Amino acid sequence: MTIAFSPATPVRSLYQKPNPPKPLLFFQDDFRTSGNVVSLTASANYVSLRVGARSLQPVKLSWVKRRGTVRCATIEQIEAEKAAIEKDVKERMEKTIDNVRSNFNSIRTGRASPAMLDKIEVDYYGTPVSLKSIAQISTPDSSSILVQPYDKSSLKAIEKAIVSSDLGMTPNNDGEVIRMSVPQLTSDRRKELSKIVSKQAEEGKVALRNIRRDALKAYEKLEKEKKLSEDNVKDLSGDLQKVTDEYMKKIDTVFKQKEKEMLTV
Repeated sequence: MTIAFSPATPVRSLYQKPNPPKPLLFFQDDFRTSGNVVSLTASANYVSLRVGARSLQPVKLSWVKRRGTVRCATIEQIEAEKAAIEKDVKERMEKTIDNVRSNFNSIRTGRASPAMLDKIEVDYYGTPVSLKSIAQISTPDSSSILVQPYDKSSLKAIEKAIVSSDLGMTPNNDGEVIRMSVPQLTSDRRKELSKIVSKQAEEGKVALRNIRRDALKAYEKLEKEKKLSEDNVKDLSGDLQKVTDEYMKKIDTVFKQKEKEMLTV
């Protein structure tokens, strides 16, 4: 909606504050009614317009280049932008937690688990692919892992990838499958792996902080566009910090579980 300016008489602000701001804009009655078009100011540049007995939906006003006109963004549009930012934050943080768990699972303990091979990549006909995508991985018992490739010609490549990894296990290739025994960890090795897990947990927290930083920049952009007030951004930043703290605690929880698993003899 475009409304022409006129030196109309200012009216009282919709919000009562100790030092009420001056009305931002004054409008001319372009609606051909007997009532006056009224401009009401607010802290976030939101206004309510009344034409005679008609109340229009609250809108956010922002300047455009053409002199004497304003462009209106509805509250619904602004809320949609905020919701999109919040959705992106939670999706990225959930993915970060999943990555941390995946990294933890790939670190071997004294008990066999197919997840220990999740990070193994095999050079399959010149293309690096994950081991679990070209082979069935199982644990016949608590101390052994069985790798059965879908294509037997890939056995040597799989064997080479396992040897080159930091798993510390020796693959036994019988021409049909690959078997591996999971040795018990020494005390020194457990402590060493515990440090690796701690580092991965910290990397996860850094990723969460980066996601929070990106969201703050998005909120600040909305503030520069006059879609959010400074107070709005402060409130949203506080909510964002609470979400970040929640995911930080999730990382601490999975880290403590993995550390306990690593140090249990």
